[in-house]
Amino acid sequence: MTERAPLSRKLSAIAESATLKVDAKAKALQAAGRPVISFAAGEPDFPTPQAVVDAAADALTNSANFRYTPAAGLPALREAIAAVTLRDSGLAVEPAQVVVTNGGKQAVYQAFQAVVNPGDEVLLPAPYWTTYPEAIALADGTPVPVFAGADQDYKVTVDQLEAARTDRTTALVFVSPSNPTGAVYTPEETTAIARWALEHGIWIISDEIYQHLVYEGVKAVSIVEAVPEVAGQTILVNGVAKTYAMTGWRVGWMVGPKDAMKLAANLQSHLSSNVNNVAQRAALAALTGPQDAAEEMRVAFDRRRQLIVSELSKIDGVVVPNPLGAFYVYPDVHGLLGREWRGKTPQTTLELADLILDEVEVAVVPGEAFGPSGYLRMSYALGDEALLEGVHRLQQLFAQP
Repeated sequence: MTERAPLSRKLSAIAESATLKVDAKAKALQAAGRPVISFAAGEPDFPTPQAVVDAAADALTNSANFRYTPAAGLPALREAIAAVTLRDSGLAVEPAQVVVTNGGKQAVYQAFQAVVNPGDEVLLPAPYWTTYPEAIALADGTPVPVFAGADQDYKVTVDQLEAARTDRTTALVFVSPSNPTGAVYTPEETTAIARWALEHGIWIISDEIYQHLVYEGVKAVSIVEAVPEVAGQTILVNGVAKTYAMTGWRVGWMVGPKDAMKLAANLQSHLSSNVNNVAQRAALAALTGPQDAAEEMRVAFDRRRQLIVSELSKIDGVVVPNPLGAFYVYPDVHGLLGREWRGKTPQTTLELADLILDEVEVAVVPGEAFGPSGYLRMSYALGDEALLEGVHRLQQLFAQP
């Protein structure tokens, strides 16, 4: 009998999402009765605002929502997204420049599919979100990490980008505020990067899903607001998941030049068709309704941010740059490696994360998921009490003799 043909080499090379893997392990341990505290998933612990839930309930009474709708999104939602893009990112666009997607991940995937050809290189500032390199690879591109450490507040410079650029460079990933670091580029830094990309005709994939979660009076200036001329070679990615605690609703979007959005919409028409209509109606309510609940969540995140930075900084060997956006801290823990902790001597943050989970039942994501070893990502999008208890466990584990 002839052996079965092999599975896809491309898909076989794609790694499972490290953040979701760690979170799933933590939840499995919790379900087994272990008191695990998880800093792994970037998921707000707040409920979706009631007005949004009510809009979804109302949508269930309209049978039109039970039918196929345009693959690129409900017209009313695309109009609303165009309006908030002008308000928040300073870019005037038509609804035809908007594609509504199944969460921000689909928008990221389709953005690379639209602008990357086989063999193209995509500059990827590191530390980076785990999905970016895999989505680039699925577009037959090559991710080129450009690393900035804690000494740079995890922000790359134009000089670093220029040093990594080749004649095969076709795109740049720009994320501010950042997942995993919480870093926010200043207006001047954003402007410099935008002008550099414009000079070299490089596409920019700008992920703005955390743009409303900023602190200490900081504004996450959109790259298309900093340099409007770069809009013709920029795709903005966004969604309702983080701002409105709607991670499970799966509504994101992409905004960009009409020709690129046409390609993305054509792909989506074959890939998934329209996003769930009830979820789209809920997203419309989130964007156009009262913003009080979103602001209350932001204030709570800010309180937690200050708490976790303060408490982690008490651990000898841990350096915690002050994150000004998103809901993550990204401590540099090189000072904990190569030292003995309860009979174990971790040499990498993969080993350190396992030690932490085994010894004090705290789940964190090792830096290897986002770039080089030596760092941990910790989400503070969990309850205040659990957050403080989790950090206290780390303080006890790494206490000096």
